[in-house]
Amino acid sequence: MSKIGQAPPNKGRKFPGEPLTEAEVGALLRGCSLRAPTGIRNRALLTLLYRSGLRISEALALRPADVNLTDGTLRVLHGKGNKSRTVGLDPGAGDAVSRWLDKRREYGFRNGPLFCTLAGGPVSPGYCRDMLKRQAAKAGLEKRVHPHGLRHTHAAELVREGVPINIIRDQLGHSSLAVTDRYLRNVAPADLIALGKSRTWAHP
Repeated sequence: MSKIGQAPPNKGRKFPGEPLTEAEVGALLRGCSLRAPTGIRNRALLTLLYRSGLRISEALALRPADVNLTDGTLRVLHGKGNKSRTVGLDPGAGDAVSRWLDKRREYGFRNGPLFCTLAGGPVSPGYCRDMLKRQAAKAGLEKRVHPHGLRHTHAAELVREGVPINIIRDQLGHSSLAVTDRYLRNVAPADLIALGKSRTWAHP
């Protein structure tokens, strides 16, 4: 047990990427209520993380004005390195965000963070991590499930879909192709292995 004031033993430790399958993500989302306001919010947040690949800090910093569901875009004003970028969001994910926006308006919230508490305050990263752990336990998932894991999952799916690495770099907000290359080697090694096994060679 760590002493008060000391960092936990695993702080700063990097674990290998462990992307979720589509079925596992579906199980997480189904655990979010479709009627309770917090369930609608959490479903929208998890869907956005999964389908956009945003960092949790970027998602929680979004404002309603940063979301354009007509164009299917999210505007990140202060990404890593304080860099801004615009990323795409598919219509299915947009529907989940739209439902939360409607519920948010019912509470009279016009400004402030997109993902807010029912009192209008900011949602903390710690809450998101704990919520994901609860949802994973409810879904019976044995993998480590955390906000950044949904970013890993997004990246791995883009690789499987054959998206060019420069597009993945821009979507994830990486500073260079080299960073994206290292990232993908960590989160999608199974896809690289499968690619190697699928190649044919008519040896002499």
